[in-house]
Amino acid sequence: MGGDGAMYDATRIQVLEGREAIRKRPGMYVGSTGERGLHQLVFEVVDRAVDEVLAGRAESVDVTLTPGGSIRVTDDGPGVPVAAAGDTETPSLEALLTRMPAATQSGGRHSVTMGLFGLGPSVTNALSRHLTAEVRRNGMHWVQHYARGEAIAPPTRKGPTTRTGTTIVFEPDADIFSTVECSFDVLAQRFSELAFLNRNLTLSLTDRRPTGQARPLRFHHPGGVRDLIASLDARAAAHADILGFEHEDPRMAGTMEVALGWSDTAAARVHSFANSSPTPEGGTHVAGFRDGATAAINAFARERQLLEAAQPDIGADRIIECLTVAVSVKLDRPEFEGATRGLLGGTAVHACVQEAVREHMGTWLAQHPKLAAAVIGRTT
Repeated sequence: MGGDGAMYDATRIQVLEGREAIRKRPGMYVGSTGERGLHQLVFEVVDRAVDEVLAGRAESVDVTLTPGGSIRVTDDGPGVPVAAAGDTETPSLEALLTRMPAATQSGGRHSVTMGLFGLGPSVTNALSRHLTAEVRRNGMHWVQHYARGEAIAPPTRKGPTTRTGTTIVFEPDADIFSTVECSFDVLAQRFSELAFLNRNLTLSLTDRRPTGQARPLRFHHPGGVRDLIASLDARAAAHADILGFEHEDPRMAGTMEVALGWSDTAAARVHSFANSSPTPEGGTHVAGFRDGATAAINAFARERQLLEAAQPDIGADRIIECLTVAVSVKLDRPEFEGATRGLLGGTAVHACVQEAVREHMGTWLAQHPKLAAAVIGRTT
């Protein structure tokens, strides 16, 4: 109780829900009101469109930075259900744009979570000055307009169409964000990364702003994380000495994709992902890789007598210094430590990745003995 004797009771509790809560505390939903939060608005919308591709309902996603400062995201899927058309599938267009899910997205192996907390387009809508949604579905073209997260009118029928898909165009609210100018490079880096992690995804980014580049960048990497390593390590790509494999293990209810290239520079470069999101703090998938690689290399070195009997095993840090690595796992039930999903947990993931890496790396070393001996020579 304060010195003025004021009472604190239920009448002093302010309850905010939906768009009102998001606009009152935007940082809680997109991380910041600076450039980082601005990009999260884009990712929340792209998230849904990419999931349409991963589910096999769409083929591509197109993102355009328009001359007027808005961002347009289009997919060629079946179109979001429209309740006004009698669609009973969920979520409907209005629910998608105005209601946050009861819980954050589960992020199963067949979906991506690019947004900070996986809350979806409703967050983008609430923090946008204007948003327009266009749906082409079942032969009909529908349009709905929003202002600062609130529908101006119900979806309206614009006429017949032979196309399908969903387009969302939004203008971030300058009253909330310190900048409303998206970084083309930041978006391009994340979209390219996403295409490396999902080889059936095609995603394009076009900058039509006055200072931008009208020619779209197209991201499609059928080689998966092997292509990622090749793009990061030109020497490995030139010598075709990239080890890569995919493996599904029911014990961790998911799949893993691992690629690595041998590097001449002593700089540990481990790029790790869980369900297509970066895990900058690492986690059990990274620990499993380190332990599996260490076991494989030391076993090979002992077998080929590349280490003297009295020499200790080669340490994991020394081994990792010679590699450029990508470790991507996709799990039905990922266990993250922390709300932002930067650190992956799950003991089964560690064991499964360790076992698979030891087996595949051991086989690769045996098939490339000269290169293996040269690599081990750099670690001792």
